[in-house]
Amino acid sequence: MTAEERYRQILHLVQARGYVANEELARLFDVTVQTVRRDVNRLAEEGRLTRHHGGAGLSSSIENIAYTARQVLNRGEKQAIARLAAAAIPDQSSLFINIGTTTEAFAHALQGHHGLQVITNNLQVASILWPQAGFKVVVAGGTVRGHDGGILGQPACDLIDRYRADFGVIGISGIDEDGALLDFDVEEIRVARAIMRNARQVFLLADHTKFGRRPMMRMGDITEIHGLFTDRPPPHSVQEIMAERGIRCHIAPPLGPQRLSRIDTEL
Repeated sequence: MTAEERYRQILHLVQARGYVANEELARLFDVTVQTVRRDVNRLAEEGRLTRHHGGAGLSSSIENIAYTARQVLNRGEKQAIARLAAAAIPDQSSLFINIGTTTEAFAHALQGHHGLQVITNNLQVASILWPQAGFKVVVAGGTVRGHDGGILGQPACDLIDRYRADFGVIGISGIDEDGALLDFDVEEIRVARAIMRNARQVFLLADHTKFGRRPMMRMGDITEIHGLFTDRPPPHSVQEIMAERGIRCHIAPPLGPQRLSRIDTEL
């Protein structure tokens, strides 16, 4: 198989699945992972796909990567971010949690807490947290999105507007270089905006692949949050905006064999 034929096959698989790991591509084409990385790098430079840590995904401003692909994409980084963010949540707190695979990892990381009250529009988060003794979980009403258990619509916004919580913990699909927070679904954005206006502190959870990613819908601005939890430093332009506004950036170290302790690394 020639390099051009590999390029076509890689693009076909990414378009069909949303995300494909480098190791799987190497097995399919019987080449080394290094060869696949070079292929992916070239296709990314041409704007035909997006290079991710460990694989390749769709390059689109109008269509997100499939939920099943996002569940495995950067899983270790999301778990590290989740544990760091969970360490910033005191027991006996109230919090909103919205849709996303990183916020679902955050819900898992909360399981050692006590006395939390959680309002969520994410059925996955609710299923993770409702069995925890001493937790109270409120699930927003609305239309359930079939592929990921997200709950959307005006009823979800109305319920969130009835509460005032200590923390709003949200995910995002992209952060532009000017600090714009970007996403794909206008209904998802409406619920996220309701969380942001009703939370005393807003924590944004985003792994490094979200920096420079450009979905076409604007959700808000980095200046509207109180803390960013990520796994790598943001672009310099975003760092400058955050520093000017006094917004804290918490960078999670890679997960090791020991459970993460409370770590707060600032830029």
